[in-house]
Amino acid sequence: MGVPTIGRVSSSQPHIGTLRERPLHASLKRWYALPGDQVEVPVDRFVIDLVRDGLLIEIQTRGFSSMKRKVTDLLDLGHAVRIVHPIAIDRWIVKVDDAGEVIGRRRSPRHGAPTDVFAELVSFPNLIGHPHLGIDLVMTEEEEVRVHTPGKSWRRNGWSVVERRLIEVTDTHVLSAMEDYARLLPVGLPDPFTTADLAASLARPRRSAQQMTYCLRETGLITMVGKAGNAILYSRASAP
Repeated sequence: MGVPTIGRVSSSQPHIGTLRERPLHASLKRWYALPGDQVEVPVDRFVIDLVRDGLLIEIQTRGFSSMKRKVTDLLDLGHAVRIVHPIAIDRWIVKVDDAGEVIGRRRSPRHGAPTDVFAELVSFPNLIGHPHLGIDLVMTEEEEVRVHTPGKSWRRNGWSVVERRLIEVTDTHVLSAMEDYARLLPVGLPDPFTTADLAASLARPRRSAQQMTYCLRETGLITMVGKAGNAILYSRASAP
C-alpha cells in the first residue's frame, strides 16, 4: 500500500467522538482520510473512526487491549477491519510550564521500530493474520508534551505526558497476511534462536523479543524446538 494522501473527510459538523479527541489521533485521522470517507460512523453498537467502502478503519495510538472486544466482535460479525497504529521513530520531548509556554525541548534517545507493534499484539495474538484484519504501522516523528505535576510520574521526576503531536509521517508498513509478520523476523537470525538472540539481532530490549516470540509462537510462525540451559530455543516454521 502506498502512503495515503490527505483528503477531505465527509463531515459538516463536529462529531461527538471528535470533541475529546487527542491531537495525535486527530492528526492521523486527517492524514489517513480520503475523499468520501465517513467519520465517526455507528456500526453494530460501536463507533468507527473512518469507514471507506465497507472497510472499518480504527486509529489506535496506543493500548490495543482496550479495543480487543471491539475488534473481535466486528470480525466475528464479518466486517473488514484495519487498525492504523503510529510508532515514533523519532520523538521530541517538550516541557511546558503552567501557562503552556515551552521551557525545554530535546530529542528522546529512544527510537521506535515496526516490531514494537508486538507489545500491543500480545492483547490478541489469536487475531494475527486474520483474513479480515489488517494493521497499518505508521512510522512517525512526534512531539511528546509534558507538564510538571508534583506527586505524579515519579519515574519522570513529576513530569507527566499530557499529549502527543504528529510532526510528520516518515513511512508505513502493512501487516495483513502471515507472511508480513514472518518478514519482521530479522535476516541472519540463528536457527534455532533464543529471545536473547532475537533481541540482539533486532537491537531491541529483551522484553520486546519476548513479546514478539510469544505472538509468533501463538500463530505457529515459530515453534519451540528445545532448550539451551534455561533458555527456550525457537525455530521458524517451514511455511506460514
